[in-house]
Parts: sequence; structure tokens; C-alpha cells
Amino acid sequence: MAMDDTSVLSGSLPDENATLALGAAFAAAARPGLVVHLLGDLGAGKTTFTRGLLAALGHQGKVKSPTYTLVESYPFPDYSVHHFDLYRFADPEEWNDAGFSEYFGQDSLCLVEWPDKAEGLLPAADLTLELAVTGSGRTYHFQAQTQTGQSCLIRLSTPAAAPC
Repeated sequence: MAMDDTSVLSGSLPDENATLALGAAFAAAARPGLVVHLLGDLGAGKTTFTRGLLAALGHQGKVKSPTYTLVESYPFPDYSVHHFDLYRFADPEEWNDAGFSEYFGQDSLCLVEWPDKAEGLLPAADLTLELAVTGSGRTYHFQAQTQTGQSCLIRLSTPAAAPC
């Protein structure tokens, strides 16, 4: 993992296992209340990253893309993870109609795919994660948008120093 400064973290992911490992490492750095916007084309690895995160938190069931359900929620003892996929939104107002703002708070970690589909209504991101297909692998690029996001990136880039 290469860190330009405390606001950016990027690197390469040669295969699916590396994407799962990135999700697992992120699980150790993440805290409740965090909002993460997941960016990238279809097939870039957004749901794979989420699977790695959820497995590291102890989820043992299947993790599917919420493309048709719009949100999949995973309760854990300390907080819940909500994985949104807004790809099918035709109008940002669908965000309000669905009542999704109630999922965001200090007792949840929210991952949002296709956040531009609810632009102007969606809570601001603490972090953005952009995944891109490059040849046979992927690249990732985290960008902190808030102090909370920056603190998460610091924990992610220095896992040995991060308190549990």
C-alpha cells in the first residue's frame, strides 16, 4: 500500500483474493458512523471488497450485490453494515422515497455503490474508494473526505499501530 499523505491511499490488487484481503484490512480500520462511497464500473470489485470486509467482521453467510434489493444489511454486535447499490435509481428523489437516510448514524457503517444516483440527498462520504480494472487485476484508490475518513486511512496504512 502506497500512501501519498494521510488523505490518500492507493495500490494494486492482482486478483480476487487481494480484493478480499483489502476488504478485511479495511474492516480492522473502519469504525461505526463511517460512510464510504464505492466508485467503479460494473465488475470492478465493489461487492468483492464488501465480501472481504463482512467476512473479517464475522459474517458467514452469502454476500450478494444489492442491485435489485437496493440495500443489504448485516447486523453485528457493535454495529450494522449497510451495503447500498443505487445503480437502478432513475431519480435522486428515490433516495427519500425509500427512507434510506434512517440507515445512517453512529451505529452503522454504510457502503454506497453508485452514490451519484442520489447526488445532493445522500449523506456526505467520509471516504471514497475507487476500484478500476487494469489488465488482469484491479487498482484501488481511497480518498479521505473528512477527518474521520483520514483517521481511518491512517489506521488502514499502519495496521500494527492501530488500537483494536
